[in-house]
Amino acid sequence: MARPVAAPTDQLIDALPPAVARLAARGSVRRYARGALVIEEGDFGDTLYIILAGRLRAFSSNPDTGREITFGNYGAGEYVGELGLDGGPRSASIEVVEACVCSVIARATLVGYIAEQPDFAFELLAKVIRRARAATVTARQLALNDVYGRVKLLLESLAEPDADGALAVHERLTHRDIANRVGCSREMVSRVFKDLENGAYIANAGRGLRLLRPLPARW
Repeated sequence: MARPVAAPTDQLIDALPPAVARLAARGSVRRYARGALVIEEGDFGDTLYIILAGRLRAFSSNPDTGREITFGNYGAGEYVGELGLDGGPRSASIEVVEACVCSVIARATLVGYIAEQPDFAFELLAKVIRRARAATVTARQLALNDVYGRVKLLLESLAEPDADGALAVHERLTHRDIANRVGCSREMVSRVFKDLENGAYIANAGRGLRLLRPLPARW
């Protein structure tokens, strides 16, 4: 469940993992409305954004074609902007998906914190490695799978068991959101979903989606 944006800042920070909470307490708290652009791809910056509440989306876009690719959605306890700490240009844009509260950490503050808490450097490195691996998986999926295969992998990666044991995707995703994640058109995603619904493989469930039975390997 998303943390309420109206909650006191101290309460939001206290709910974070201890190492991240101690760093967040040293930052400058900022609030962002839905749709705001926190980071723009290509800009230079050396700040880290720790999410206290709400959700952010990392993406790249092509202004000539209007196409986008989504790299990930991040919620409370996660942080973004770490790839800009080397002084190079930002490698992706960060947009607010749900009204968001962030603790903004300057590079000097982060360096000082790591000097005091060296283990956090390994946590930060592990985060960079996991996201690099995720990017590799995304590139491989785009190169080696058809649209159905990419949609199938996305749904399976997001699905979690419900109380009754059935698999469900609780994240609210539009067909446009899915298209941006798997690198295809919204119309193609709509076609895949219609076929899966007609075949009784998936069904809408409130704000999410239920997987009624294992998705077929191929379509």
